[in-house]
Amino acid sequence: MLQIGKTQTLTVSHLDQRGAWLTAGAELVLLPRAELPAACGAGERLTVFVYGVVAGQPMATLRRPRAELGQFALFPVSQVNEHGVFLDWGIGKELLVPRAKQPKHLVSGESCLARVELDRQGRPFANARVEQCLEEPAAGLKAGDAVTLMVWQFTDLGAKVIVENRYAGLLYRNELLPGLRPGEVLDGYVKALRPDGKLDVTLHRGGAAELEAARQTILAALQGRELLPLHDDSPPEAIRAALGMSKKLFKKAVGGLYKAGLVELSPAGIRRKRS
Repeated sequence: MLQIGKTQTLTVSHLDQRGAWLTAGAELVLLPRAELPAACGAGERLTVFVYGVVAGQPMATLRRPRAELGQFALFPVSQVNEHGVFLDWGIGKELLVPRAKQPKHLVSGESCLARVELDRQGRPFANARVEQCLEEPAAGLKAGDAVTLMVWQFTDLGAKVIVENRYAGLLYRNELLPGLRPGEVLDGYVKALRPDGKLDVTLHRGGAAELEAARQTILAALQGRELLPLHDDSPPEAIRAALGMSKKLFKKAVGGLYKAGLVELSPAGIRRKRS
């Protein structure tokens, strides 16, 4: 079945001077000759991105886009002209941002967070009005669920994030990583479902699993080195930069390793305990 805006694995039906014709249900998709792999032949299966219909013909590419249908990404604005604003899709093709889907005046050279959608004629476009794209969280989403987060924008409370390409969430300021920018994707967890339908999210699993992961991170950091120069008085920023964890979690993990007889503590830092 043909899916515009999606990556699909399709079978080569035949080749001609234009390229490879791939079977997608009852339709044929053209992969241009310039992109054909060496020794490509009928019956071979190729993973391609079907980016649209050109002059009535579905077209594909071997390149991977910045985002597929239903996904968000941070797109560079490639050009602004009398026809509208166009974003670099990452495949040598551009995505139009309709005027009604522009949250502000966009100019060439800047970046724009947007979601890939289809219009009524089945043509891909970019919707940069992020708030229009987001849904109320599904009833099945609960605290502790692992989710994918994309940084959207920063507020006094922290960072607004897009959860699973569908929901609005908030990552509080005390969890923000240094240098975090809009468009970055993080692994996170649902912390709480708020009365307004939005989500509080966290970068930490919590509980025994998180603590054990922190211990293993510290032991891995000690591999091949005499001393890990972190201790109770180290700044939280230094601990997060070195190990990617909060100071509170670091102290708990180190305490557990010390009690287990795996590390030695000194004013200079942490050492593996010599047997």
